Amino acid sequence: MIRHIVLFSAKDKADIDGIVDGLSCLTRIPHARHLEVARNQKTDQLGNDIDVVVYGEFDSQAELTAYKAHPLYEEAIRLARPLRELRLAADFDIASAVRKA
Repeated sequence: MIRHIVLFSAKDKADIDGIVDGLSCLTRIPHARHLEVARNQKTDQLGNDIDVVVYGEFDSQAELTAYKAHPLYEEAIRLARPLRELRLAADFDIASAVRKA
């Protein structure tokens, strides 16, 4: 299973809800096993620069690729890109993840 995590910061903090709203169409893409879009709670003691988080789980790399090729993915980019400053993404296969013993 692939975990897909994308972090966004807003150019203007007044646009955070607009970013969440713009990205919310991602949850209608059928290729994800699980997908969430949420505001960061900003409770970390060391850094709270991230405003919005997208978290998804995909059964395979092929499913993640299909998700990114879906027209709603392009729509989310069109809506969120003008409002965001930073976008960081990470994908990893949980089979290769280091786990607590």
